[in-house]
Amino acid sequence: MRVGFDAIVGNPPFMGGQKITGALSTAYRDFLVKWIANDKRGSADLCAYFFLRAKQLLNSNGGFGLIATNTIAQGDTREVGLDQLIANGGVITRAVPSRKWPGIASLEVAYVWLRQNNWLGEFVLDDKVVDGVTAFLTNPGKALGNPYKLIANQNKSFQGSNILGLGFTMTAEEAQALIEKDAKNKDVLFPYLNGEDLNSSQTQSPSRWVINFKDYPLDAEHDDLKNPKGRPYASDYPDCLEIVRQKVKPERDKNKEKQRREIWWRFTRPTIELYDAIANLKRVFVIPRVSKFLTVSASPTNIVMSEATVVIASESFAVFAIVQSTIHLFWTMQYQSSLETRGRYTPTDCFETFPFPTSTANLEEIGDRYYNHRQNIMQTRQEGLTKTYNRFHNPDETAADIQQLRELHIEMDNAVAAAYGWQDLLPSPSGRGAGGEGLSHGFHQTKQGLRFTISETARREVLDRLLELNHQRYAEEVAQGLHDKGKKKAKSTKSGVKKGKDKDSEGQMSLF
Repeated sequence: MRVGFDAIVGNPPFMGGQKITGALSTAYRDFLVKWIANDKRGSADLCAYFFLRAKQLLNSNGGFGLIATNTIAQGDTREVGLDQLIANGGVITRAVPSRKWPGIASLEVAYVWLRQNNWLGEFVLDDKVVDGVTAFLTNPGKALGNPYKLIANQNKSFQGSNILGLGFTMTAEEAQALIEKDAKNKDVLFPYLNGEDLNSSQTQSPSRWVINFKDYPLDAEHDDLKNPKGRPYASDYPDCLEIVRQKVKPERDKNKEKQRREIWWRFTRPTIELYDAIANLKRVFVIPRVSKFLTVSASPTNIVMSEATVVIASESFAVFAIVQSTIHLFWTMQYQSSLETRGRYTPTDCFETFPFPTSTANLEEIGDRYYNHRQNIMQTRQEGLTKTYNRFHNPDETAADIQQLRELHIEMDNAVAAAYGWQDLLPSPSGRGAGGEGLSHGFHQTKQGLRFTISETARREVLDRLLELNHQRYAEEVAQGLHDKGKKKAKSTKSGVKKGKDKDSEGQMSLF
């Protein structure tokens, strides 16, 4: 007697993982995790649990075809859903990774066909026959598996501050008036940089200011009695505190989370560790968290970065060159999540897993030249980064300044490839890499449309090599006991390099 369905077809509901508890209760979320997801936790979209349940209902040769949000192959949603399905004998036979929803909703969806056990037929991805389909809804490369977070990259990238309250913000004129009223107010007033400033402003300077009481207690009465922090208190700045009391506290009082109600005068996520990490740096590099293009910009450190940004705690243009390179771009595109058609850069998935090169010869100089030429374009044209890169990726744009930016990008990509020791991907005097095509910069079709970038063949080769290097670095860290739970991290030497690391890891750490 056969048990289970031959086929299931459906369009399960979508709901972001952060919203499930609030909408459907903690008990329902706990049920999903325990009975559907095999105790696998993560901020997975609700549709992932429907995928898991559908597989449970199939017979031994059954299959399903389901529609999902395009995040089904990204981040926690992939780890909870598709990763587990494949690990338990499911085979994705066909998929469309991302396609605009045909209805009126502004939504990108994925289509996934999965079969139990072995599959002897063709694999189809985006209507093209391929070698197979991974949990990322991509064609498998030579290196298999997921990337690991690397200890070498910990505490180097941070999401900005989540202020949770527009009442904290004000215009520059309002901030200046408060400082003129009482000079000490400047202690808690800072320029406030957001993603829109980075993408759209030719100066990339903060458009607003913000009141930031950091981790200050409200007053002596509200200080920790067992371990008092002491002054400064928020109450030491009555002008600014009164603004927050009137504009932020009423909304915080309605918040479901007790902790947010109780610290109404502070950001819900002040990211003190971020500002501690960058306190002694002349500048940092900042990435808009959600953006059409991956762009990296220099920023001063005496400001507040919003939660719409990711901050790289380095002042080195060698680091800029690596993170702005096409090599890091495609790693990001492979492992990031998305919002509609825009990428979402996260420290955990995009930065902490990325295996940096250990040699940075020539990267500082090319990074500096690339960055300053791009700044000159923006100032001359009075255009922000988004418009600049729209020109950069437009084959009809032949202006000399944009052509030079493309040439600098090729030079920067080649320098980064050389830092990895990938000589076979570098151009030879004949115009081809030693191993064949090289990186083959030009206008190529990508999931994001036509882009000035490296070829599809080069992209797959680069991703294979990076994933292999990630696995190698992770294995080395595991062998050193750095990933053991409860294991203390190796102490730093005076040079800032952790004891016990191999030379490869030392080279990567020296970047920061």
